[in-house]
This record gives sequence, C-alpha cells and structure tokens, in this order.
Amino acid sequence: MARVLRIINRFNLGGPTHNAAYLTRFLPDDFETRLVGGMWDPTEEGSKHILEGLGVEPVILPEMRRDIAPWRDREAYRRIKAMIREFRPDIVHTHASKAGAIGRLAAADMGVRAIVHTFHGHVFHSYFGRVRTSVYKNIERFLARRSSRIIAISERQREELVNEHQICPPEKVSVIPLGFDLTRFREDQDTKRRLFRHVYGVADDEIAVGIIGRLVPIKDHDLFIEALHRVSRTTGKRIRAFVVGDGEERDRLQQRARELGLTQVQGPVFNGHGFGHGVNGDPAVPRALLTFTSWVREVDIVNAGLDVVVLTSRNEGTPVSLIEAQAAGKPVVSTRVGGVENVVVEGRTGLLSPAGNAAALADNLRQLIEDDQLRQDLGARGWGHVQERYHYGRLVKDTAALYHELLA
Repeated sequence: MARVLRIINRFNLGGPTHNAAYLTRFLPDDFETRLVGGMWDPTEEGSKHILEGLGVEPVILPEMRRDIAPWRDREAYRRIKAMIREFRPDIVHTHASKAGAIGRLAAADMGVRAIVHTFHGHVFHSYFGRVRTSVYKNIERFLARRSSRIIAISERQREELVNEHQICPPEKVSVIPLGFDLTRFREDQDTKRRLFRHVYGVADDEIAVGIIGRLVPIKDHDLFIEALHRVSRTTGKRIRAFVVGDGEERDRLQQRARELGLTQVQGPVFNGHGFGHGVNGDPAVPRALLTFTSWVREVDIVNAGLDVVVLTSRNEGTPVSLIEAQAAGKPVVSTRVGGVENVVVEGRTGLLSPAGNAAALADNLRQLIEDDQLRQDLGARGWGHVQERYHYGRLVKDTAALYHELLA
C-alpha cells in the first residue's frame, strides 16, 4: 500500500479544502493518506464541517499560517520532517503556496520518492509589486525543480505556469481540474429558492444578483459595486444585490457602497414583500438594494435564491463559486481571468469581460438582468457543462492515475 502525506495551507472554506478532503477520503484502497494542514485565518469561515461530513480527521499544524513568519515557518518545517520520518510516505502532495514551500522542502530533504504540488492559484500578478512578485517566481522555480510533478487545475493555469511565468517545463505539468459533490445544488431548488427569498425579503419581480467569496483586494468587489451602481441608474428592473462572504475589506466596501448611493439592507428580513425602490421615493428611478450577508454555509440555498452570480476577480485559479452557480443552473457574469474561461463557456453559460472594466461588466450584468430569456438559456446550460468535468469522482480517478505513474 502506497502512503500519501497530503499537506494544505489551511482549512478555510474554498476549493483547496474540498479538493484535499475528497482525495483523502475517496482515493482507492491501495493508498493510505494522512491529511495535514494549518488553521484557518480568523477573517475566514472555517471548513471543519466539510471534513467532519466526510469523516476526515486532519492533523492541525497551528504554526502553518498564511502570512510569512520565519519562526513559525521553521517550526512547521521541523514538524513536517518529523511526520515524514514517522509516516514514511511514498508521496508528499502539497496544496497551495505556503504548504507547497514548507512541505516540498521537507520532502526533498527527507528523500521522499515522489513530490507533487497543486497550484490552486498563484501570486504571479495582481497581488504584489514587481520586485516581490519576481522573488516569489524565483522561489517557485526553485521548488519546481525539486518536484516530481506540478498539477495545474486548468489549461489556462498550465499556460501561465509554463509559458507566461516560466515556472517549470511543460513535461512536468499535469492538468487535473478540481472536483466537488455538486448534487446538493440540484436538490430541492424550488424550496431553497423560496426560503432564501423569504428570509431576505426578495419580491417575485426583483432580480437577485450575488457575488460569493472572500472580501479581499484580489477579488475586486469594488468592481461589483461600481457595476451595480451603473446598472441601477439605467435599468427599469428592480434589483436586489448580495455580497456573500466576509474579510478585511468589508468595512471599506460598505463605505464605498454608501458613497455611490447604494441603499444597504442589513441582515435577513422576514416581511416577504421585498422593499421599495427609487431615489428619494421616486418609483420611476429604480435603485438596487445591497445586502452584505457575511458567510453563509448553505451556499446551495444562496445559489437557488439568486438569478445571476457574479465574479470580479483580478486573478483566479478555478473559481469554485462559478462551478457551483452553473451546477445550480444560474447564469454567470465574470471577469475573464485565470481559469475562468475553462469553467465558463462564454456566450453559452455566462458573459465575460476584461478585469477592472466596470463599464463592460455593467453592460453584461444589465443584459442578463433585463433579458429574461437569455438569463434562462444561459442558466439552463450550466449543469450539463460542469456535472462531469468537476465531479470529485473524476478528480480522484485522475489523481490516482498520476500517483501510479509516478511510483511505477
């Protein structure tokens, strides 16, 4: 039986945690897996419920944190080396940057037979300045030389790693998209939709638009708020908008929304009748109402209640929120970055625009808000696109095949 030591940055709510948990739980019986990870960031929603639901018990390394801290990182490195010495893995597979650096260095030093790293995203643009970005690229090139295989989660990401940023040669990269259990996004959708819209007071004639994810600069929620502001001044439709998630940017984003004159509704409401629209009470001038919900674990209920799902990131690996939206049959409006083009079929399941372009994003959002038939058609095609490509069974099968190849 081959042993796999799987190391992840932290157990936060997102694609990497799902990916690591499914691989730990569902790899074939000829693999024994131990899952190790850091704590989730205090500004993020934890994912303990995901692990518990799958019966996965990870080893928590409190020293492994998101930020760079030499004294903690050194202790995490020491502890991982001790685990390798005790567990004696045939494969060390790391997920995301911090785990990838500490875990791969420890595995190389301990002479582990196969070292695999998955890039769930990267920091090679839109995160830092030129000098710091160059330093990170050189670190990743160094680590890639000590890796048996690099996993990209989309064809677009492979192109970035090999050609744009020259992290590693093409023969070292395998493309294995993420995988999820998407069935809950298909179950009881009518009931979930009524529940969401009742709780938040969304009327039948209101179009519910939402963006789901961490409130951090790279997600560029300012673009969503600006586009919403533009659409609310030019459409005749009534709009309810939702920012689902939390993070360091929340207070500033709420202030920005106030500056643009967007009326904010705080928390769930139970009137079941929606809210009045208009500037200074004038119903002839429609206006969007905006709610910051913080984290909502029942994201399947959120997707059922929304009519359009938006993503405004400057950089993405594989956007989980867009996979889940399409599984729920919702059309997508997104920036054209990273792996988005591998997840969304432009013109068939969603509309894409350049990063940072508020006018283009607003035009796409307005089109879907105003055209009921287009919104229905794009949403209807989503499930057929994602059901096989992003199921966890395919993820497990592809990863097991790679492991067997490396160990052969």
